[in-house]
Amino acid sequence: MHGMELVTLSQAIFELLDQQAFYQLDKHNQLAFWSQGAERLTGYRHEKVLGQSVLPGCKEAMSRVLQTTNITIAPAEMSVDGAVLQCTQTVRLLQDDNGHYAGALVLFALTSTDDATPAIQNQKPSEKKTSFQGLLSRSPAMHAVFRIIENAAETTATVLVRGESGSGKELVAKAIHKLSARHAAPFLAINCAALSSSLLESELFGHVRGAFTGAIKDHKGLFQRAHGGTLFLDEVAELPLELQAKLLRVIQERNYIPVGGNQTVDVDVRLVAATHRSLREAVKNGLFREDLMFRLRVVPIFIPPLRERREDIPLLLWHFIQIHNAEQVRHIDKIEPQAMKLLLDYAWPGNIRELHNVIEYAFAVGRGGILRLAELPPEFIEPRIRPEAPAHPEVLARVTIPRGQEALLIRQALEQHNGVVNLAAASLGMSRATFWRKRKAYGL
Repeated sequence: MHGMELVTLSQAIFELLDQQAFYQLDKHNQLAFWSQGAERLTGYRHEKVLGQSVLPGCKEAMSRVLQTTNITIAPAEMSVDGAVLQCTQTVRLLQDDNGHYAGALVLFALTSTDDATPAIQNQKPSEKKTSFQGLLSRSPAMHAVFRIIENAAETTATVLVRGESGSGKELVAKAIHKLSARHAAPFLAINCAALSSSLLESELFGHVRGAFTGAIKDHKGLFQRAHGGTLFLDEVAELPLELQAKLLRVIQERNYIPVGGNQTVDVDVRLVAATHRSLREAVKNGLFREDLMFRLRVVPIFIPPLRERREDIPLLLWHFIQIHNAEQVRHIDKIEPQAMKLLLDYAWPGNIRELHNVIEYAFAVGRGGILRLAELPPEFIEPRIRPEAPAHPEVLARVTIPRGQEALLIRQALEQHNGVVNLAAASLGMSRATFWRKRKAYGL
């Protein structure tokens, strides 16, 4: 036994049990303990749920158990932070020295109707939605976003959605469109960072025949094609300054002149813009017009990153698993505990898009009904490299680094700095522009 740490029997039992999904109720039927296994299974941290009453009609339910036996196994419902979870429970009642009821230990497992997705129902559908126009969340912060979307959709106000890459900004824009009076008209989208200035101008505003070499016929821009509907401008902070003035005119005058044309085109389009960074900072740096910023952010909506709403991770994991299960290449009905722990603890710099990619990766490389630790992407398994800040700026630009390793360094820098691009870029000795270009090239 030399070199091994000795533990007592009680310690060993507790450590073993703590990996299982169980909780303890006190004599008032409130949560007194919530195990690590319960955290992994449900996504709810112990500090958030302690003190709650988790069993609807708890006193009556425990009274019935007391009249029968001290141990019972039965289907039940748990109310955790407002969401009702369907589960099976094994209950052991506790008594004090006088034989009075002192609480209970409850071992539980989530159940579902299709054996693939933990069944989570809404206690009050109007108050505790987990699905809203394609957006999935149990988070109170996201439920506040849902309410803003519903209210904003009733108006024609311009909306600015702020959120990190992969957080679901386009889904928010689509939700606003679907709930608005314009839902029967087109919804069109464009990424302002994906095209050069000249191509972007032509794509937004159209051009007339002969406007430039290759313009062999008139081309209707997105504004004209989205007439009566909604136009989504993703990464609007990357819009070139010369086009910002033209966009401002469209918002103010409801008309524009196509490239190479001399006649105005009237349009009726509802704008929803999105950005991953602060427009106010862009204005301070002279990269964005202040008057356009105020026109765009009439109704600002901020989407919290996934790392700030970890209760959504299990919900999203099983949602994407269910989608891929339907393809019938592989059917996953369980997640290995070690794999679930890593998935719950991961910082998710790429947010929901990255989470979906991880599930897609697991379906591609693994087989069988259990998602195992070995089926997670390399960044979950390999020891993490902490890149040290180079002594001189742009040092990485002068060093030849394998493409895969550079992508890994960029991903890790984003994770370590919670997605803050300025800090992540500085840690690698890159300028913000270089970092953004490389991040885009690697699809991070």
